[in-house]
Amino acid sequence: MKAPHISFSVRSDAAYFLKATLVGILVGGLATGFHTGLDFLFSRYAAVRLALGPGYMPYVVSMAISAACVTGAFLLIRRVAPEAAGSGIQEIEGAMEDKRPLHWPRVLFAKFFGGLLALGSGLVLGREGPTIHMGAMTAEALSRSQDLSPDDHKGLLAAGAAAGLAAAFNAPLAAILFIVEETRRQFPFGYRTYMAVIIASILSAAITEQLTHIGPPLQVDVGYVPVWSFALLAVLGVFLGALGVFFNRALITVMDLFLKIPSGLRWVPALVIGAVTGLLLNALPAATGGGEKLVHDLILSNYGVITLLVLTLLRFGGVLFSYASGVPGGIFAPMLSIATCAGLAFGVASAEFLPVEDDFRSACAVAAMGGFFAASVRAPLVGVVLVMELTGAYSLIMPVLITCTTASLTAHHMGGRPIYEELLERTLRLAGQPVDGPPDGDKTPVQLGTRES
Repeated sequence: MKAPHISFSVRSDAAYFLKATLVGILVGGLATGFHTGLDFLFSRYAAVRLALGPGYMPYVVSMAISAACVTGAFLLIRRVAPEAAGSGIQEIEGAMEDKRPLHWPRVLFAKFFGGLLALGSGLVLGREGPTIHMGAMTAEALSRSQDLSPDDHKGLLAAGAAAGLAAAFNAPLAAILFIVEETRRQFPFGYRTYMAVIIASILSAAITEQLTHIGPPLQVDVGYVPVWSFALLAVLGVFLGALGVFFNRALITVMDLFLKIPSGLRWVPALVIGAVTGLLLNALPAATGGGEKLVHDLILSNYGVITLLVLTLLRFGGVLFSYASGVPGGIFAPMLSIATCAGLAFGVASAEFLPVEDDFRSACAVAAMGGFFAASVRAPLVGVVLVMELTGAYSLIMPVLITCTTASLTAHHMGGRPIYEELLERTLRLAGQPVDGPPDGDKTPVQLGTRES
């Protein structure tokens, strides 16, 4: 009598995993198209600035182009899909709690084209935010073709989000762990949903790698780091923990400040931020863009402490105002660049007073990426694995783990909360919905396999 039930269960699993497979393939292709479009815009924009030659014309033209692009992105988002502003991760978490809408056609359109305008203008935002949100919306589109249980539906949304992150950074394992650590309060853990996340992440990363032929995007060669220096990396983690708490609070503060601007004039900050970005594209390019290429260049260069601290400050402020402007864009990539600047400054300063090898400077940069991420997002394992997949510096697993742990502990004891949890609560409050998240920012423990598949 059990055989028909088993057969039905197998067919049901196969159909669900087929959907996850389609999600991974479609998101991988969509993300590759988005990234290719951005690379084309970056190269053409740079060519225009170069063709204008020296003098004031590159500044004037860049200010006009970037201002127009950012303002256009803001107006597109506001009129088509307001929920497409920012990274969208908090929107996905809210949808998995049945508290946020899922208008997938509008979000896909606004996120794709608004993201091209905003990121192509040179704002300090990352491409991973749009791909994560578009990935979830792609999964939502596929889930409409067949009735799914609430848990299966949420599992497919998470699979789409993971596929978007995997494609953005070519980091499938970090994408899977991101669901485990970041959405553990919303994600319905079970055999089917967990495997769907894994399948979609693998395929999305594979499609992206096949189409772009890239390996670790931030490849870093670092040799042996002595065990005694782990204590210094723990100190670095403490600093990053405090920086992460400050970053989260500053981001919410700037967003709330922009909200006080009259509704009819909220395009003005986008215009001004775009113009300033255009100016910086010529005066100080390192202070613009998501920072993926900047990270690698910084590690290979020999900047002094003061220069690195100035870059840290400029990029820190840049991501705050870029994100608060109300256009699509993520904060992962900018956070990695901020952490690289801060970590290198720490490593250079340490080399001035302590007998450390030159590799320690690079090790600080790599460890800082994970530490700052762990402090802000409060997902230390994701921070470790993401940095390993991005840089390929697997010999630094222990140093990065130490920095991520101390950064996360410091952020917790300073009263910091996960950034996306804060963003979701803010979104719900603005929408007039009740907020019932844990008051201390901690999330419920992960319990794999506690739900029936």
